[in-house]
Amino acid sequence: MFFVFGPIFLVVLASQLYWGWRLHEVALRRIPSRGLRWLAMLTVLALYAYLWNYNVSTFREHGTPVSLTLSQALLVAPFACWVAASLVGFVLVAVFYLTRWLTLAAVWAGRKFARRPDAPLPSPARRRFLEQSATMLGGAPFVAGGYGFFYGRLNLETTHPRIVIPRLPRAFHGFRIAQLSDIHIGPFMTEEQIRKYVAIANETKPDLIVLTGDFVTWDGSTQEAAVNSLRGLHAPFGVYGCLGNHDAWARVQDSITALFGEIDYRILRQQQAAISQGSERLNLIGIDFHPGRPGDARGGVFGAQSLAVVEPLIAPDTANILLSHNPNNFDRAAELGIDLTLSGHTHGGQAALEFISPELAPSRLVTPYVAGYFQKPGGQLYVNRGIGTIGVPIRIGAPPEITVYELVRG
Repeated sequence: MFFVFGPIFLVVLASQLYWGWRLHEVALRRIPSRGLRWLAMLTVLALYAYLWNYNVSTFREHGTPVSLTLSQALLVAPFACWVAASLVGFVLVAVFYLTRWLTLAAVWAGRKFARRPDAPLPSPARRRFLEQSATMLGGAPFVAGGYGFFYGRLNLETTHPRIVIPRLPRAFHGFRIAQLSDIHIGPFMTEEQIRKYVAIANETKPDLIVLTGDFVTWDGSTQEAAVNSLRGLHAPFGVYGCLGNHDAWARVQDSITALFGEIDYRILRQQQAAISQGSERLNLIGIDFHPGRPGDARGGVFGAQSLAVVEPLIAPDTANILLSHNPNNFDRAAELGIDLTLSGHTHGGQAALEFISPELAPSRLVTPYVAGYFQKPGGQLYVNRGIGTIGVPIRIGAPPEITVYELVRG
């Protein structure tokens, strides 16, 4: 455990010391009085210590509110954004200076081997430019964090992928399925906000609605609020779903399944349901995520390489749709000939720099299937970006998503 979290702790500690040093430099330049300078620094340090203590104790000892409270808005969200932005900013600055030092070392070595000790060093103006560039680079994550909190996490996108399924029954040509995923009810995805998304999903007039897990985050006591906020969903062929890793970690798999059952939403847990229209049907299958410890992000309930319990649930004479919170199950699902897998889990990276490169998403550490449409012989996959957040309540380059699929015959 230490070898995993120890280096992370040291990097976080280094980032906080770095920004403390930068704040001290600003105080030296802006506050001429030594007494006032000390007073300002001690005040900032006391506030910083209070925020650390408040956030740690809140996480450990108190339940998760399902509405935005004043303390969450003023003490929790800014602190979470600060820690994330200061860490990223520190890493960027460290890489910048490391590159600069390596370049200077290469220049020095070149001068030495070329026997030109009198070659000019970088000018003071150039050094100032580099320092200003490093400052701008370190400050960029703070600007991005503000954008992600106030706009990015609320900038809902409704997508309309058209999915071609060769063996789709004729009666289901043009069938529409709406998907919501990764609700993560809490102070930054409140009951009120979820109801707004429910209304948006209903306005798309889907034939069927699916929910692909992570209704809660860590606090199991929020499950009733999560179910109540989603109870307004309606579609002619009903509402079905599967469970996610956070539902397992919060130990609400059985209880939240029962709560959804009370409002006639069916959670499929290693089960299938026939969606019938006339004499034809679609086969809908749902599976749990692996109920392991936090950090077991790669494993599906039967592992990415095996869906053995699903094999008896596959209908060979019609199209099969798999609800799997974890997109890593897609490889085996395609081998089994499951026509379409609908997943979530990744939040689209949550903070992804896809406008620079599709590879720049944290979720690529746990899956190659971060967001959107994928295809391989035997099956297709769509990964929904979800509507909630975890950790830091921001989204950058990965807006929340409601997906409305149109199924068509090949």
